[in-house]
Amino acid sequence: MDWVPIVFIVFKVAVFGTGMFFAIKWHYDQGKKAKEEASRSSMPTERKPDTSE
Repeated sequence: MDWVPIVFIVFKVAVFGTGMFFAIKWHYDQGKKAKEEASRSSMPTERKPDTSE
């Protein structure tokens, strides 16, 4: 029965490690997506020379 805490601790570390990995990855991807959208919206729109305003 001395192995039970070892197995539970290893399982807990694996679950939390996996969760932290995906949380960090998700936040990184969200920041990358926001930066891409910001750079896309700041690009000037094309204007046609024959239209007068």
